[in-house]
Amino acid sequence: MVYRDGRAEQVKIAYIGGGSRGWGWGLMSDLASCGDMSGDVYLYDIDFSAAQHNEVIGNLYRNAEGARSVWNYHAVRSAGEALTGADFVVISILPGNFDDMESDVHAPEKYGIYQSVGDTTGPGGIVRAMRTLPMYEEIAANIRRYCPEAWVISYTNPMSLCVKTLYRVFPEIRAFGCCHEVFGTQKALAVALLKCRGAEAERHEIKVNPVGVNHFTWLTHARYRDLDLFPVWREFAERYAATGYTENLDKNWMNNSFSCSNRVKFDLFLRYGVIAAAGDRHLAEFCEGGWYLRNPETVRKWGFGLTTVKWRKEDLAKRLAKSEGYRNGSISVAIKNTGEEGVEQMRAILGLRELVTNVNLPNVGQIPNLPLGAVVETNAVFRSGSVTPVFAGDVPKAIYPLVARVSGQQEALSDAIARRNGKDVFNVFLNDPLTTCSYDDARLLFREMVANTASYLSSYDLTGI
Repeated sequence: MVYRDGRAEQVKIAYIGGGSRGWGWGLMSDLASCGDMSGDVYLYDIDFSAAQHNEVIGNLYRNAEGARSVWNYHAVRSAGEALTGADFVVISILPGNFDDMESDVHAPEKYGIYQSVGDTTGPGGIVRAMRTLPMYEEIAANIRRYCPEAWVISYTNPMSLCVKTLYRVFPEIRAFGCCHEVFGTQKALAVALLKCRGAEAERHEIKVNPVGVNHFTWLTHARYRDLDLFPVWREFAERYAATGYTENLDKNWMNNSFSCSNRVKFDLFLRYGVIAAAGDRHLAEFCEGGWYLRNPETVRKWGFGLTTVKWRKEDLAKRLAKSEGYRNGSISVAIKNTGEEGVEQMRAILGLRELVTNVNLPNVGQIPNLPLGAVVETNAVFRSGSVTPVFAGDVPKAIYPLVARVSGQQEALSDAIARRNGKDVFNVFLNDPLTTCSYDDARLLFREMVANTASYLSSYDLTGI
C-alpha cells in the first residue's frame, strides 16, 4: 500500500467468503464509489466457482457509472494466497448450507420453539456456533500466519462469538465485528423526530450511545443536536405501541420475512425505559420464549416475521440468476449506497477520515458491569492506525438481568466450543430462554440438531448427552 496525493493506493483486501451473492456485491459498489482508495480484492471461498463469478462481477464495477476508483478482483484457490500481505481482511461466511440452517431454524418447531432468525441465539444460533467457531479458529490461525498486522472486519453470525474466537486464537489480532442493526434504530429515531417534532434528520445526525451485545444492543443516550430524543421516542412508542409503525412499509409488509413494525422495540422501551437498538426479529429471540415467539400467531400479533429457510432458498435462487445476468451482460452492475460502513472504517484506519460508529470488540472496560474479555457492542473511534472503544458506561440496572444473562451464556458457549465439550454446549442450549420445552425434549432436540449437521461436528465429544 502506498499514499499518493491524499489517496491510499495498492490497498490489498482479502475477502474470506468472497463468493458471496449479495453482500459482496454491496462491498464492490461501496469500494467503487470511494474516491480516495484503490487496489486489489482477493476472493477466497470454499466454492471456488462462486469466487470466480464474483471476480468477473467485481471487475465490471470499474466501468460502472459513478465509479471513482479502480479495484481489481482476483479469485484464488487458497486462503494463504488471499491473505498474504493483506491490509484488510473481510470475513463473511455461511457456515454450512441452507439445508443445515433449515435444521437450525425449523427442527425446534416440533417442540413448540419458534425462531425468527436462528443465527445468533436460541437453539439454532447455538448449533450454528458449533459449526462456525472451528472455522473461525482456522481463519484466525491463517491471519496470524499470513498477515498478522492486517485489520480484520467480521460480518458473520453469531457475531459476538466469532469475534471472541478470533481473539482467543490470536490475542494480538486487530479485529472487530460490524452490524447495521443500530443504524436501523437511528433511522427509526429520525422518523420519530419527524413525526413528533417535525424536524428532519439524517441517520448519522442521530448521536447514540449503544451498550450490550450484538443483536441485543440498547441505547442509553440518543440526541439530535441539543435535543434529548428519549422523550420523543416515548411519545412515538406510546402513539404506535398497539398498532406498530407501518407507514414506511408496503401493503404486503406482513408477508415479508424481514417485516418489522417496531412493536417489540416499543414494548421493551415502555417496560424498561431504555431503547432497544436492533430489529424486532433479533430482539425477540433474546427474550423469554413466551413473550414474542410463543407461536406464529403471537409473532403476527407483534408485527414481525419469521424468516423461513424456504424463503432464503428462494432468495438464493434469485441471486444466482442475478449473478448469471451480471456475468453474461443481461444485467448491468450499478453503484448504490448500501449504508454499510465497512469502507468508511477502512478509510478511517488509513487516516483518510475520522469516524465514530458502533462495533463489537472484547470488553476492556467500556461496559464495566459486563465480563472483561466478553465481546460487547459499543461505539468506537476510528482514526489513523487505531480503533479505540468508547467508554459507554454500565448496562442500566433495568435491563442488566437480560443483558448479563446473554453475555454469560455467550462466555459459557465460547468456552464449551473451544474445548469441544458437547455436554457443556448442551447445558447452554438447555438454559437458553427460547428452550421452553422439557429437559427430556431439549435433549432429544439437541441430539437431532447435532445429527442433522454431524459432518461438521466430528471433533466434539458428545458422550453423556
